[in-house]
Amino acid sequence: MTEATARRRQAFAASAALGVALGVGVVTLAYGDGTAYLFDDPGACANCHVMREAYDGWAHGGHRHVATCNDCHVPQDVVGKYWTKAVHGWRHSKGFTLDDFEEPIRAKPDSQRVVRENCVRCHAPVVGDVLALDPGPRPAHLPAATAGLDCVACHRHVAHGPR
Repeated sequence: MTEATARRRQAFAASAALGVALGVGVVTLAYGDGTAYLFDDPGACANCHVMREAYDGWAHGGHRHVATCNDCHVPQDVVGKYWTKAVHGWRHSKGFTLDDFEEPIRAKPDSQRVVRENCVRCHAPVVGDVLALDPGPRPAHLPAATAGLDCVACHRHVAHGPR
């Protein structure tokens, strides 16, 4: 076999592998209605059965008139928002595909941090005095959010209603 023939075969194998990966990705994206996650429709979050309870709780909770899933569960800057959506999408897809997820679904520490920061962002006028008293360290990128303050610890059912 000549060197040119070997290169052509390698190029063909690489192209075929890339084509298969791309094809599987497109089919998976279409089957899972993946493009719905690029927007702010809360119904997209209920595509998976494990999210139905959280969605129903939100639909009956106090935040349904003022916040969507993205307002609370992803950072508000464009890069952070779509990076988080990609990471969570990968985590959820892998978990559901391999049947390796907890039910009921629980927020991971990185997700809990984002939720706390968004609570403070929206409710800063109300919690400003509490934040002033909190001696916890504050991340430089979000001075109002503290590691010591955990809104969800006491207000767990506010956004998703009683369950």
